[in-house]
Amino acid sequence: MVPPADFRSYYGRPIVKAPVWHHDIAAYLFTGGLAAGSSLLAAGGDATGRPALRRAGRIASLGALTASTYFLINDLGRPERFVNMLRVAKPTSPMSVGTWILSAFGAAAGVAAVAEAAPLLPDRGVLGLGRRLLPPLGTAGQYGAAVLAPALGTYTAVLLADTATPSWHEAYPELPFVFAGSALASGAGVGLLAAPPGQAGPARRMAALGAALELYGAHRIETTKGILSEPYREGRPGRLLRAGRLLTAAGVVGAALGRRSRVVSGLSGLSLLTASLVTRFGIFDGGVASAKDPKYTVVPQRERLAQRERLAQRERLAQRERLAQRERLAQRERLAQRERLAQRERLAQRERLAQRDAGTAGATEPG
Repeated sequence: MVPPADFRSYYGRPIVKAPVWHHDIAAYLFTGGLAAGSSLLAAGGDATGRPALRRAGRIASLGALTASTYFLINDLGRPERFVNMLRVAKPTSPMSVGTWILSAFGAAAGVAAVAEAAPLLPDRGVLGLGRRLLPPLGTAGQYGAAVLAPALGTYTAVLLADTATPSWHEAYPELPFVFAGSALASGAGVGLLAAPPGQAGPARRMAALGAALELYGAHRIETTKGILSEPYREGRPGRLLRAGRLLTAAGVVGAALGRRSRVVSGLSGLSLLTASLVTRFGIFDGGVASAKDPKYTVVPQRERLAQRERLAQRERLAQRERLAQRERLAQRERLAQRERLAQRERLAQRERLAQRDAGTAGATEPG
């Protein structure tokens, strides 16, 4: 007996391949932004004479960078794959550029963090020389890391937008704002959590700026992308992003109100760090969800085709109007030319009549 046929079709199956990345990469998005924001916090603390902020920023930056390296290598599977990416520099590849940014930033942030151990070294001998050399080297590394921090905090946004994943690709104008704001907010969270309230002024300002950028970008992503905004509003990604908004707002308000309270300031910092974490996971999960459902590929394609057809129709109508306008102008020109020819003919006729009348008058004069 032949078994009954099992009906199968492509209906409902994904059209684009879902990202092969796991939540290690979502965690990497968070720790990379945290490293970038913490380095900016350290630079701000050093520039304004706040050693507690500087110390917290340097140590947090190195710790986050170490975690980033772990998550990235764990996702790659083998450590040598990361080293192999350093063999080639491709400016057109966000992943290649990001690898070099991460490596350069890591060297600078590592020197800055190690310099915090200088006061623990003895005054004399080889270690005494290290005690004297580490502070200026740490300052140079700190500001070098701060220069690279914006690129480190946002290159992952470009990396996601450069994929075929529908909701990531469509959000390419806003993702850098979300990631930059999230990096600033997480760095500010470190400052609020680790530094005394009296030294946390730059962290509070960073929190306000980061929250504004993050909330603006997230709002645009969730409201202006048509059907591709759905994955960011529904299911687990929607819950994570809503929690991120609430935690970000709570962190900023707490930072403003907790200027004299170490407890309130610390809770605000923890809220900002948690907000950054859940926002990164929400963005990551939203993109993965959009790749798994074919409607997020098909519907935008149909909308783009319909839009192109409407534009082509408008162009055809405009072309017909231009042709009709040219025809009307040509018709007017022909009529005007005929009128000019008729006018010349009338003038010539009058001239001939005048000549004839003059000849007749001359012939009738008496001899």
